[in-house]
Amino acid sequence: MLKNYYSYPAFFFYDNDGVSVEFPDLPGCLPCAEDEESIFRNAREALGLHLFGMESDGEDIPEPTPVSKLTPEPGAVVAMVDVFMPPVRERVNRQVVKKILTIPSWLNKEAEEAGVNFSQVLQDGLKQSLGVQ
Repeated sequence: MLKNYYSYPAFFFYDNDGVSVEFPDLPGCLPCAEDEESIFRNAREALGLHLFGMESDGEDIPEPTPVSKLTPEPGAVVAMVDVFMPPVRERVNRQVVKKILTIPSWLNKEAEEAGVNFSQVLQDGLKQSLGVQ
């Protein structure tokens, strides 16, 4: 069962050219931003997308390491970053994809003259074929 809420510790590194973040429990989740105002938003978004990818791939999602057991590099600031997953999942699942298809020229001409919305016809046909709404 998917969790709705996750909270993970993160290491924040401040430098002259911006802020970078590392999630010690989630290798590869490495957001950054130009300023402190943006970094927390970017960290939350990166965390949500990273966890969504893990969920989609059927990967085990690790338990967060307690902050008291972390040993950050010198200069790192430790903060908890949380994310509420239902809006992340909805936003990602609502994305559209572009498909290229081939139809006879005469059929294309007739459909264009009739003002057919090709995307809608394809969606309707796929839904009917798959028996979904």
